[in-house]
Amino acid sequence: MWVFDAELRPVKAVNPPAYVSVQVMPSDGPSGEPEAFVLVQHTNVNIITEPRKDNIIWSLLCFVYSYPCCCCFGLAALIYSIKARDLKMARDLARARRHGSTARKLNIAATVLFAILFLIFIARGIINAAMVASVIKEMPNSNHQYNGN
Repeated sequence: MWVFDAELRPVKAVNPPAYVSVQVMPSDGPSGEPEAFVLVQHTNVNIITEPRKDNIIWSLLCFVYSYPCCCCFGLAALIYSIKARDLKMARDLARARRHGSTARKLNIAATVLFAILFLIFIARGIINAAMVASVIKEMPNSNHQYNGN
């Protein structure tokens, strides 16, 4: 047995359905009915688009995890994300989209900058480990004890 959870949201109808009378071409049809008028239902469909995501989770993660190196991008993205969420709740969707888009761009910049710096840090650690290993390998073997003089 399948169970589906559906979220029902009220939608405000812009125009109620209108009935328009349409005249049928005068002819006797196969049923032999005389000329008549037909009522045709006209329906308007309003598609409500969801506003762009505010990326607040991504902004929070960029702010927390990239704090030492690119805090300014993460903080700015977090501020824009919070502002986009506030504007979305206030039903100002145009400004909410604009702030959400700015937050997304700042998150991308912070993520890319953090990834580049993290890769440089890892590469530098590997290079340092290789240098230490080569220095240890080149050290002469000395079996004598240090006597303090």
